[in-house]
Amino acid sequence: MTVLIVGGSGFLGDELVRQASEAGHVTAATFATRPGSAPRVAWHALDMRDPRRVEAVVAETEPHVIINTTSGGADWAVTAEGPVRLALASARYGCRLVHVSSDAVFSGTSFRYDESRLPDPVTPYGAAKAAAETGVGLVHPGAVIARTSLIIGGRRSAHVRAVHDLVSGRQDGVLFTDDIRCPVHVGDLAAALLELAASDAHGVRHLAGADALSRHELGVLIAHRDGLDASRLKTGLRSEAGIPGGLDIRLDCRATQRELGTPLRGARQFLTEGT
Repeated sequence: MTVLIVGGSGFLGDELVRQASEAGHVTAATFATRPGSAPRVAWHALDMRDPRRVEAVVAETEPHVIINTTSGGADWAVTAEGPVRLALASARYGCRLVHVSSDAVFSGTSFRYDESRLPDPVTPYGAAKAAAETGVGLVHPGAVIARTSLIIGGRRSAHVRAVHDLVSGRQDGVLFTDDIRCPVHVGDLAAALLELAASDAHGVRHLAGADALSRHELGVLIAHRDGLDASRLKTGLRSEAGIPGGLDIRLDCRATQRELGTPLRGARQFLTEGT
């Protein structure tokens, strides 16, 4: 199987490239600024705002499966429109598509969100991700739209770096006790995405960890795993900080987990296991 990882030089993309290559798949990957360093991988520069370049990369690599991990934050042209350009090219060339989305498509006004819930974003980033979901589903009905949460792993994870910087004093700030998510390990997420890519699944799937944790609870677990002084992590309330976005967003992954052989471990498990 030939796999194209779009956004292969990013944190999740790098892990997907590694796992796909180790599984024996012919692997190609794209980058926005510089290629990754994985051996035996064909790297292609890609600007998701350029429809001709998107189609050219798909035509050149001839993948069976495309996994899109890219995000341009609140940049509408990249985050909302780019995945639709990719879905159009995927459908035109008969490629299977797995598009990675985010729990940011939800407002947090409900306690739990399963795969049947419609997006109700409250931030520009969430709106862009929700628009991408709609567009991808319309132009490529066979695609998988995989929503996930905070992605945790080593120091390439933004959340792990923030904990190290807060403990060391390189960064000043707090970790919120009222901002709840379901963190997932980057290795588990990549394995689940590749499993979905090799299946005949389509539509929305939820891929997040089994534990709902506040940012502070997550930070303490990371600090303990990495031998840091967790007492140096200051607490605060996001509800008092004026930062937009949902506070408590818990992805219910039970339906998706029943389909998968890949376990989506909770952070309490994978961080105490040292991964």
